[in-house]
Amino acid sequence: MDGLNGKVIIITGASEGIGRALALTMAPLGCKLVLSARNESRLLSLAHEIESQGEPPLVFATDVTSQSQCQELIDATVEHFGCLDILINNAGMTMWSKFDELSDLSVLERIMQVNYLGPAYLTHAALPQLKLTQGQVVVVASLAGLTGVPARAGYAASKHAVMGFFESLRIELAEHNVAVTTLCPDFVTTQAHKRALDADGEPLGQAPIQESRVMSAEECARMMLPVISGRNRMMITSLRGKLGRFVKLVAPGMIDRMARRASSSGY
Repeated sequence: MDGLNGKVIIITGASEGIGRALALTMAPLGCKLVLSARNESRLLSLAHEIESQGEPPLVFATDVTSQSQCQELIDATVEHFGCLDILINNAGMTMWSKFDELSDLSVLERIMQVNYLGPAYLTHAALPQLKLTQGQVVVVASLAGLTGVPARAGYAASKHAVMGFFESLRIELAEHNVAVTTLCPDFVTTQAHKRALDADGEPLGQAPIQESRVMSAEECARMMLPVISGRNRMMITSLRGKLGRFVKLVAPGMIDRMARRASSSGY
């Protein structure tokens, strides 16, 4: 992982889940980390853990749906470390409800603001610095960005938007030698599932998936690390996700049935 040593890296959604796991995995590699999320107390707790195994990180609480806060995060990073090498757009939220059961359609807007507009705002603010360092934009998307998933239509829509946006951005940034990496995990055990919004726009309070049957955030982070270090184009974490991309071309109905079973069984 020599490609990460000494790199200045922003991780959004770093207070828990995949973002937290990435920070803890990267810290021993000599990375200069900027930890961002809305919950400052959890970020400070994470920073305390990291200080024992690497360079003290910068903690900067940010709501990525605010353009001004996104710019402030970039400015604070450059002021503290002098540059920015890698931006990891990881912050996100999810939902779990069939569309015809939704009573509060504002859920769709909230999901889109956090999952799509947030990364777009922050990436826009970061691009001048990333062009200077010929750096890298990383976005944690989802298998739901590649195929439809029942009971998660709004979430899948936001992740499809993310995939389309960053696929387009990759082409635009090629002349500046700024890499764009899209990461597409399958189900991962995180606290985000317990906060998934229900039909009324309220947190579920419990994970709607069988957590014992899915990969941990730590395992997911370890898989992501060489992909980020290698400035690779894309990663899909599961075999069924990789096979599904090709099966969908010739037997789309089969993928629909697989998605239905996975959603109903919580895996």
